Amino acid sequence: MDAIGYIFDLDGVITDTAEYHFRSWQRLAQELGIPFDRHDNEALRGVPRRRSLELVLKGRELPEDEMQRLMARKNAYYREFLHDITPSDLLPGVGEFLAEARALGVVLGLGSASKNARDVLQQLQITGLFSAIGDGYSVVNQKPAPDLFVWVAGRLDLPPDRCVVFEDAQAGIDAAKAGGFRTVGIGPAERVGHADRVVDGLHALKARDCLPSL
Repeated sequence: MDAIGYIFDLDGVITDTAEYHFRSWQRLAQELGIPFDRHDNEALRGVPRRRSLELVLKGRELPEDEMQRLMARKNAYYREFLHDITPSDLLPGVGEFLAEARALGVVLGLGSASKNARDVLQQLQITGLFSAIGDGYSVVNQKPAPDLFVWVAGRLDLPPDRCVVFEDAQAGIDAAKAGGFRTVGIGPAERVGHADRVVDGLHALKARDCLPSL
């Protein structure tokens, strides 16, 4: 088999730290006197930190130094939660799917907007499974721009049409499609229904069934 790459988003695909993000943003919003609930948090899914802060602020404009300070504060809150992550926090079927993919000779990459992605992988004890790791530091233009996935594919030495992207966010599917990647959407159809294939999670898939028809 010619080389094939599988590129995964982190949050909502491999593990779920969404609750930690929600609690971190909510704490920051409360300190600023801004209402923030789970409905508000849905708009932050798959969105880089700065854009997330802009959404949390709901139109309030702040000086750049204050924006930087608030992003750092939120990240500090979030990192407090990261210490609680263990390999048991892998979502159902993830370990088996990654092992099967590697047994097939598929090379694995990570494409996450999170600047904490490497720390999360380390806590999950799966860093060594990935041949390329793209995170919030890797490219300037984050999702829905295709740059991050293109960057990861380049590190895998593969063109986009020989890679499949696994994503749980609309912005991520948009990014992958814009880059010419095959896509598997993880989650409800109203969010990722425009993916080439939609499933509830990696537990519902076999790695060989996702190989692109080339």
